[in-house]
Amino acid sequence: MRSAAMDAENSIAGAIERAERESAFLANLIAREPDVVADMPRWLADPMAAAVLPSDMPVARALRLARRRLALIVAIGDLSGTFDLTRTTRLLTDFADWALDAAIRAAIAERGGAGEANGLVAIALGKQGSGELNYSSDIDPILLFDPATLPRRERDDPEEAAVRIGRRVVELLQARDGDGYVLRVDLRLRPSPEVTPIVLPVEAAITYYESQALPWERAAFIRARSAAGDMALGEGFLAAIRPFVWRRSLDFGTIGEIRGISRRIRDHHAQGQAFGPGFDLKRGRGGIREVEFFAQIHQLIHGGREPALRAPATRDALAALAAAGRIDEGDAAALADAYTLLRTIEHRTQMIDDRQTHMLPAQGEALDRVARLHGMADGADVLDLLRPHVERVGRVYDALDGEPASRLAVSAEPLTDELVARGFADSQAAAQRIAAWRQGSYPALRSAAAQDALEAVLPALIAALGEAPDPQDALMRLDAMLAKLPSAINVLRLIAARPALLALLTTILAHAPTLASALGRRANLLDGLIDASAFDLPGDVATIAAEMHDGDVGTDYQRLLDRVRDVVAEKRFALGAQIVAGRSDPLAVSAGYARVAEAAVQVLASATVNEFVVRHGRVPGSELVILALGRMGGAALTHASDLDLIYLFTGDFAGESDGEKPLGAVLYYNRLASRVSAALSVPTASGPLYEIDTRLRPSGASGPLVVSIDGFSRYQRESAWTWEHMALTRARPIFGSVAARAEVQSIIDGVLAGDRPERDIVADATAMRADMAGHKPPRGPLDAKLLEGGLVDLEFAVHVVQLVHRTGFSPYLDVAIDRLAEAALLPGAMRGAHDFLTRLLVATRLVAPDAEPPGEATRALIARALDLPDWDAVLACLDTTRQQVRVAWAATIGAA
Repeated sequence: MRSAAMDAENSIAGAIERAERESAFLANLIAREPDVVADMPRWLADPMAAAVLPSDMPVARALRLARRRLALIVAIGDLSGTFDLTRTTRLLTDFADWALDAAIRAAIAERGGAGEANGLVAIALGKQGSGELNYSSDIDPILLFDPATLPRRERDDPEEAAVRIGRRVVELLQARDGDGYVLRVDLRLRPSPEVTPIVLPVEAAITYYESQALPWERAAFIRARSAAGDMALGEGFLAAIRPFVWRRSLDFGTIGEIRGISRRIRDHHAQGQAFGPGFDLKRGRGGIREVEFFAQIHQLIHGGREPALRAPATRDALAALAAAGRIDEGDAAALADAYTLLRTIEHRTQMIDDRQTHMLPAQGEALDRVARLHGMADGADVLDLLRPHVERVGRVYDALDGEPASRLAVSAEPLTDELVARGFADSQAAAQRIAAWRQGSYPALRSAAAQDALEAVLPALIAALGEAPDPQDALMRLDAMLAKLPSAINVLRLIAARPALLALLTTILAHAPTLASALGRRANLLDGLIDASAFDLPGDVATIAAEMHDGDVGTDYQRLLDRVRDVVAEKRFALGAQIVAGRSDPLAVSAGYARVAEAAVQVLASATVNEFVVRHGRVPGSELVILALGRMGGAALTHASDLDLIYLFTGDFAGESDGEKPLGAVLYYNRLASRVSAALSVPTASGPLYEIDTRLRPSGASGPLVVSIDGFSRYQRESAWTWEHMALTRARPIFGSVAARAEVQSIIDGVLAGDRPERDIVADATAMRADMAGHKPPRGPLDAKLLEGGLVDLEFAVHVVQLVHRTGFSPYLDVAIDRLAEAALLPGAMRGAHDFLTRLLVATRLVAPDAEPPGEATRALIARALDLPDWDAVLACLDTTRQQVRVAWAATIGAA
């Protein structure tokens, strides 16, 4: 019976025999490395053992000999099946990294350095960057240096020294002699290679990529990594340019840009496009490059928002894209299989004589030789093996272009007729508006790219608007949105690429002025709705906070401010869209709004504290605590809610901070809280965040912004008015350590349980409600909050009963109502009243912000959100609910 070891030995022996017979290059290596051949199983077990630099040998010769040994070992490992493609390309890449690092260290040492690779880094691009180097491949590094840390002779100019080191690195790797060479080096992927030195200052490179880089350079940097030399310098550079590569705004123009590159490649290498002898495995239609471009296109579109898609290696990227639902799983598997085979046959062509070729031999005998090296009979077998894979890749890649787009009529009369057919009431006005867009009436539409994107989407856009309840009104809201945009290119490309998104946009324009206005300020809010996950409710507070920290913000406070605003804006918009699309219960959306806000408070308060500590230190034994009240305390916000907050601090009010600029505790926390409020409210480049209301603090607007917990406790127990205790029933600590939050909660619980001044709660609440009704009347007949019998009356009834009977406390109003109903202190119908009124409030804040009855179609949307059959049912339920609440409120103030 044959053993696995015997099979392995035979496969290795067969591979050596084929290599010696079919490849002049490998036959030469076999003849020159008999010791390696004799002990091949050991070398195959540890190929990188060949990468050594004997101290008694010049570096250049040692590198060449190491490469010669490794080339033989990898070839036999590949041909024998010991190594799969992943292992083969990884070994070739590991050797290239090692050799490049050795050359950098040697070049620096020759110019007076101590052999340390400080101040100069090689950024690997292409297949070296992704760990997928070919058998006979060049490397495409970008060499960067830091003038402050690059070792050099005292009299040397930093830039001149860096260039000399770079030239020496290339010489060590690329120069040939009887032992061969190490690596071919191509430095032309650096910025503007025709005019720039071969080694660039790192700050100049960052500036270039942030301001001038081309689309193909974004694709190139998908696979970039710090590969050799000063790795920390390289990692810093890559972190700095990451926003250039991975844009949060989805850019479907990427498809056109990279497909344009692909078409130019096909045209330039036309001779190798036809499948058969002479086919270009890399650049031909259905070849390696098209698999890579297919993956990179989708990575560039989606990777800015989904870090899991940023895999550098092509097959890893395809798998990640398929797992995320961004590409078809069958296409991903087919492309990965094709890529594996194409790369393997490419290696065979390169093993014949160590040439950097990507083409199948055009001559029959040469093609047969490649086939025999691979273990097949002849070239026809290789072509039969490749053909179905090449054809599948070509079909999948060509499908990115889609069908030729139709165009909307240009001349006035046909356009007007088409708009009449689509249901536009004033087709002439609509036609004039579209003509103005085509003439670049707004800055966002004036570029050639914007006009191309507009023409591509206009037919579908007008058809979608024609489905709106009032096409004319939806068109004008779209016009208002376009008027505010700095650029319309990306939003037009986005809706052209995603028909479902166009339908949702039309619904928003037709029904939700609040969301339409938000789009006018930030069109990229649509990006977040691109897939089904946009209609998932937000996770818990910790999950949302983690997302706010994600996105390469590091410790940059300003970038974090922007990042939090981006995330909040996207999630608030998505939550509103869920109501408009009928995908979520407004009650769940309301809770989602609150979780997003709480995460923002936690993230920005923590960051602001850390920023403040740098200069002022900390007050020993003390910390900031934030108390939420009102709808924020009750975790039930609307799209337009502000945040009611109280700032407190623990510890001794007479304490002092221990920083470079010490402050007394009271001043310290008042300044800190002011900065927290600013972090949560002041507009940045990414827009505003929340309105912050701190008037519920002790002594109101006339009191200090922050008080100590002791002061807060004393005020609530001795001085607070009834309305302040009513507000306290919905108080909830949302920032601070577990112990500090518990301490504050204990004070609240004690006050609500009765440790407070004796007051005529009913009389106070009655007077306060009457005063509120006089100063803040309902905005309209749908104002679920302020109407008589609305949410305010319900809240007053709940809080009066809680304070009078000292029971049923919970910051969550629905829970409090349930507890009071169970105790027979409130009618059981109040829970249903709460749910109906809250749903109505959350929905109308989006679609009827003036609280006036909207158009017929929007009335149907509100009815759906309230789970009622029609508008008449909505009005009937509102009347019934208001009457129930009025009765409950009257009973509360009459019976108490």
